[in-house]
Amino acid sequence: MTLYHIISSAAFLICCISLTYHIVRLIRLGLPKDYSKKIGDPKSAISYSFIGAMNPMNKESAYLHFPTYTAGILYHIGTFISFSLFFLFLFNISYANSLQWVLICVLAASSVSGFGIFIKRIALRKLRFLSNPDDYISNLLVTMFQVFTLIMLFTDTISPYYFICTGLLFLYMPLGKLKHSLYFFAARYHLGYFYGWRGIWPVKNHQQI
Repeated sequence: MTLYHIISSAAFLICCISLTYHIVRLIRLGLPKDYSKKIGDPKSAISYSFIGAMNPMNKESAYLHFPTYTAGILYHIGTFISFSLFFLFLFNISYANSLQWVLICVLAASSVSGFGIFIKRIALRKLRFLSNPDDYISNLLVTMFQVFTLIMLFTDTISPYYFICTGLLFLYMPLGKLKHSLYFFAARYHLGYFYGWRGIWPVKNHQQI
């Protein structure tokens, strides 16, 4: 194991410890006491929050901006794949050659999507107004992580740069908006519980809320 492997592994460990702190903090805070009268089914609403409510046709931010939504989906898929490949590269685990070009095609599309989202955030005034440095740093770090992962599928000569980039991503992850990879699940759970308690979710009669 090289120094670069050790650096990225240490960064991953720091990231895990930090995110574990956030998980423990969430559990300790628990759900706030709701004094309103329960008229719905929170359990069904929580399921709906993760499934039905995520349908792009039920989200104005999705169906009114479908190209960006599609790019976002590709971007997240590429991120999940890149994290999976990190462990394969770190421990030098081989994978089926038949997957090589499938991974290359997906990561190429996700990397382009990442740069597209980055450029759109810079180009559109309304997005620039809503953005802060964290938005740009997070977007750029994840996109470069995907780009380096893509190149690693062709050659491992950039291995030092790849593991440095990965280490930086792991160190930044608990600090900025990238920790939504954790808070996303807590937020969807709380949203489902809140609307389920009030009988608003799951949506009935195909009404959009």
